[in-house]
Amino acid sequence: MHKLGVTAALLAAIVAGGSTAHAADLAAGKAKAEICAGCHGENGISTTENIPSLAGQQDQFIQWQLVYFRAGSRKNEAMQPIVEQLSNEDIRNLGAYFASLAPPKSPPDNEADLSKKGAQAAMGRRCASCHTDSYAGTKGVARLTGQREEYLTKALREYKSGARFGGSGGAMTDVAYPLSDEEIVALAHYLAHL
Repeated sequence: MHKLGVTAALLAAIVAGGSTAHAADLAAGKAKAEICAGCHGENGISTTENIPSLAGQQDQFIQWQLVYFRAGSRKNEAMQPIVEQLSNEDIRNLGAYFASLAPPKSPPDNEADLSKKGAQAAMGRRCASCHTDSYAGTKGVARLTGQREEYLTKALREYKSGARFGGSGGAMTDVAYPLSDEEIVALAHYLAHL
């Protein structure tokens, strides 16, 4: 079976395991998340360049990303040794824990013209059709509002280049590929300051 197919099957099993019989344990998630704080910040709010905030992120989205890292279909040297140690239960607990936290507050927007260009790019690429009108995400789709601006820029560039893939069959690659770098910068600015 193709590596992505194996990853998808594993993910389905983990998420399905999150039913009432296997409800996530927030206290266990919080305890397991202590190692995450070194990069992703206290309470899941990153203060480190190019490291995303996890607080308020969608539960299933967190689970998917952890499975992708653990399966090796998403690569990051710092994440690899951590995710290799995570059980499916750990992944469910971490997803629930980070989703339960208050998301980061968006910084003040001092570049209204750049945000206007970013809003146009978001509308033109129909970002709200997956990420919702408030860009808070849903289920397996990432929360974008209030995310670190330079991280959003990095992620969009990775999707554009094909270095990173999304969980919905390459939708993000299709969306990001035609974006100019100017549009990527504007879009990241707009979303980070919502």
